[in-house]
Amino acid sequence: MKKVKIGNRFIGEGELCLIIAEISGNHLQKYELAERTVRAACEAGADAIKLQTYTADTMTLNCNKEPFQIQVNDAWKGQTLYSLYQKGNTPWEWHEPLSKIAENHGVILFSSPFDNTAVDFLEKQNVPAYKIASFEVVDIPLLEKVASTRKPVIMSTGMASLEEIKLAYKTLKENGTPEVVLLKCVSSYPAVAEEMNLSTIPDLRKKFNTLVGLSDHTITTEVPVAAVTLEAKVIEKHFILSRKIGGPDAAFSLEPQEFEEMIRQIRSVEKAIGIPHYGVGKKELENLQFRKSLLVARDIQAGEILTTDNIRSVRPGHGLSPKYYKEILGKKAIRFLEFGTGIKLEDIE
Repeated sequence: MKKVKIGNRFIGEGELCLIIAEISGNHLQKYELAERTVRAACEAGADAIKLQTYTADTMTLNCNKEPFQIQVNDAWKGQTLYSLYQKGNTPWEWHEPLSKIAENHGVILFSSPFDNTAVDFLEKQNVPAYKIASFEVVDIPLLEKVASTRKPVIMSTGMASLEEIKLAYKTLKENGTPEVVLLKCVSSYPAVAEEMNLSTIPDLRKKFNTLVGLSDHTITTEVPVAAVTLEAKVIEKHFILSRKIGGPDAAFSLEPQEFEEMIRQIRSVEKAIGIPHYGVGKKELENLQFRKSLLVARDIQAGEILTTDNIRSVRPGHGLSPKYYKEILGKKAIRFLEFGTGIKLEDIE
């Protein structure tokens, strides 16, 4: 399968999983906090930092009517859409300095746009890729705009039916997107492990013949680790300096030490997955001696018949393989065979 290049980083077969720290609104609209958060994510080992590019006015209407009032998701309940997005948006003037901080750490920074003006702005910032959020999968005009940039796209699929994913994927590909990476996602905040259905990851890979990954809103590290064993090549996880500071996404964000531990686990599992291999590994060579082999169970004189009494299949493994046991029974020894030695084919008539 083809590799995808984002900035200076390749995603795909033979490459390490791309681990994205989603900052979202975890800066509480304080630039100093945003800067510290980006630095901490870089130092924790993130391969990429992701922002969200919108304003309250580009996301919704400043309206208090019932449909605009949030009555679900404990993290957001009791607010209007407008007030939530006022609190959660990242000021656009922060994008450039935050990008430079990430760049100085050798880390990619890109964003999720939520309308055409955000795409135009991010193009001026020369982002290396775009992320489509789950809620925007059905925004076909936005997908056409993003596709026109001809940059790689990572798209979450939370709530999307297979038909909606197919239409979104087709829209992106037909309008200029060179590569699309699909992320399994559960748009619940926080999500719970029993609803993750991670088996969707290899199914997406099979259905779309593309790279796949996970955008994870659980408050665990084991779910993304499990996803890597199912061929996830991208892991996106919300990142916060401390959940104690609060904020719209605090309840489902990992703190630096947790994020670092998740990366450690993922990198360890990636090594363990390896490639298909049979036979003796490097570390196993020293243990070959503990295999069974055919050994002399009591002294055997030259010309004596090999029987079940004088040869046995036991440890250690310095004699013939046990597969020769029946073949050599009844044969004569051509020399004296001492108790405890391994039998060799050249010892037998």
